[in-house]
Amino acid sequence: MRRKTFYLIGCLSFICWTAVLCYLFVHKPNTIKYVYKYEEVNKEVDILENELKQQLKSNEALLMTLKNIKEQIIKTGKDIKHILAENPSALSMDRTVDINKDPVICVLLFACNRITIKRNLDQLLKYRPNPRNFPIVVSQDCGHEPTRKVIQSYGEQLTLIRQPDQSDIPLTGKAKKFKGYYKIARHYGWALNQTFHTLNYDTVIIIEDDLDLSPDFFEYFRALYPLLKTDPTLYCISAWNDNGKDGLVSNEADKLFRSDFFPGLGWMLTKDIWLEFENKWPKAFWDDWIREPAQRKDRACIRPEMSRTRTFGKIGVSNGLFYEKHLKFIKLNEESVPFTQINLTYLLKENYDVDWVKTVYGSPTVTLQQLLRSDIPSDGPIRITYGSKDGYKKAAKALGLMDDFKSGVPRTGYRGVVTFMRKGRRVYLAPPPTWKQYDITWR
Repeated sequence: MRRKTFYLIGCLSFICWTAVLCYLFVHKPNTIKYVYKYEEVNKEVDILENELKQQLKSNEALLMTLKNIKEQIIKTGKDIKHILAENPSALSMDRTVDINKDPVICVLLFACNRITIKRNLDQLLKYRPNPRNFPIVVSQDCGHEPTRKVIQSYGEQLTLIRQPDQSDIPLTGKAKKFKGYYKIARHYGWALNQTFHTLNYDTVIIIEDDLDLSPDFFEYFRALYPLLKTDPTLYCISAWNDNGKDGLVSNEADKLFRSDFFPGLGWMLTKDIWLEFENKWPKAFWDDWIREPAQRKDRACIRPEMSRTRTFGKIGVSNGLFYEKHLKFIKLNEESVPFTQINLTYLLKENYDVDWVKTVYGSPTVTLQQLLRSDIPSDGPIRITYGSKDGYKKAAKALGLMDDFKSGVPRTGYRGVVTFMRKGRRVYLAPPPTWKQYDITWR
């Protein structure tokens, strides 16, 4: 009897133990899910951290403004009502205040299989003010050993990171011929994540291995850094003028513009903007993707009259597209402008837009034919009006401008206006004054 009881208890124990194991096996925790959730939480924390940083900067700027008002009260003996009556904008926040007096701005250089990267690296090191404020990170794709050896020859003057995923990207049909663009987008996404999240930089200047640089390349970006960090209507600073050919630009090396068109080819990006982009980064054609309304969100970039970069890369994934007809004629600025000593508050949207509309639409209107014949009696800036996509393209081709649109925005356009020089005269190729928004069907 005791033996039967023992066997019965043993069998029941075995069955219970087996049931417990089966339950745990079937209902085991999904570690992948928890890792995913952990990553999501990390990203949300990053976004919150950036929002808090921006709020702190705004608070510090406001405190500085209040301090200035207090000093005026002590100095003049007037009360705050009189000061505000004399200067109504006294309480407006000076968003150009550089909260970070000594920012670290990483230069992220994209490389693949060009040993001529040495030309670009030599210029970076020649013009760089110091390595602490402008560390250089080179991200190499392709696994090209000769290029890697050139990069590594610079030793501790830079940091080399290498894109680990060299797998093929399976494409079918017409997409096959664009495989290079898919690999570039993959490389960009990986390298920007590494730079912002692993290396933990907050601001990055993005360049490629086939760019020449102007002597004031670093001065330009350093001066515009405060605007990018504090003006919510901006999302990039670019060194490039798409219509910057000799003859289409003035010699005003210090002249800067706002642009609704993302220029690229040497541009500065902040981590908070990357946090917007990273989860939806495209598989190809990343630059055109950035130009779409969903990414631009009615924000603008700053671009120069005279480019601070110029490409010497005729051979690439685009097979020299536009190079012979356009890119090789871009005029590179050759003088140093002390941008950090210039008041750049005119580039803030609330200041810039008022002056822009007044200047553009206050200029006399002429026809395209009059401009081509130089049959213009008055001096000073002039305006040519276009009312359709075909009208714009006709004028742009006749005047030597790039005539394409991206999501309805013409290259260098701001509020639909493209500005350039023609025989020493400022010209505005502009829509009617009633213009409201871009037509995304214009391509």
